[in-house]
Amino acid sequence: MYDDGPRPGRNDDCWCGSGQKYKKCHMRKDERMELLALKGEYVLPRNLMKSAADIEGIKRSAEINKGVLDMVGERIRAGVTTNEIDQWIYDYTVEHGGVPADLNYEGYPKSVCTSINDVVCHGIPNDKDVLADGDIVNVDCSTILDGYFSDSSRMFMIGEVSDERRRLVETTHEAVEAGLAAIKPWGRLTDMARAVQQVVEGAGFSVVREYGGHGIGHEFHEDPFVGYTEEMCDPYVLVPGMCFTIEPMVNAGKSDIWIDRGDGWVVRTKDGSDSAQWEVQLVVTDDGYELLSW
Repeated sequence: MYDDGPRPGRNDDCWCGSGQKYKKCHMRKDERMELLALKGEYVLPRNLMKSAADIEGIKRSAEINKGVLDMVGERIRAGVTTNEIDQWIYDYTVEHGGVPADLNYEGYPKSVCTSINDVVCHGIPNDKDVLADGDIVNVDCSTILDGYFSDSSRMFMIGEVSDERRRLVETTHEAVEAGLAAIKPWGRLTDMARAVQQVVEGAGFSVVREYGGHGIGHEFHEDPFVGYTEEMCDPYVLVPGMCFTIEPMVNAGKSDIWIDRGDGWVVRTKDGSDSAQWEVQLVVTDDGYELLSW
């Protein structure tokens, strides 16, 4: 096989562990993927495709992740510190049997990323960042439950925000929806990237190049890297079972960014303009896609 993985005989048990014979389970899909790979197409290895059991596990994890963000939406307001948000998320996740995936990931010190105004991503919660009327903030959290990872983020507008900030937040959400609409089984990941880029740039905003989405499920970050411009996104075939995030980071100004050398994490727009991000997690299905976390 193209991925050097197992290729059972027709009447052998399928490699995926379903208990079905190979010919009734993955054989036809494997043959199609093999043919595409031989033609030079970008095809993920089969061990990154998610089974029905995997999807159910991810959904259970995502119930916690979505519940966390619902809870934040009910409580967030002007005067709240980002450290308070971090504590809410840690407590809720642990009380529901999960583990915050962000906490201690590659040394990251908190359970969530809270990115305010010109912060593109990886904003670190602290007591000094107090949300104020007019702010926009992205709350990005991830959950581990029984070895399965879920991941999503939402934008929150605090009090009365400016028309331009509202338009940035709403356009970014529209870009995610356009990306989802472009997901077709056996299509290409670049179809999604093109759809996102067109919405963002059509509104006069820009897409961050250096950061993007990712495969996810058994690990926090799996292949492929998911970019949101055609030049930054490899044209992977959207094979049913492929699970990844769509999470464009959209700047009101130019796409250039810089990383705070003091902490090595916080990413800001280089020109000081605002930035917004929404994140969803999906799996490609035989007839489209299924949202798992949002």
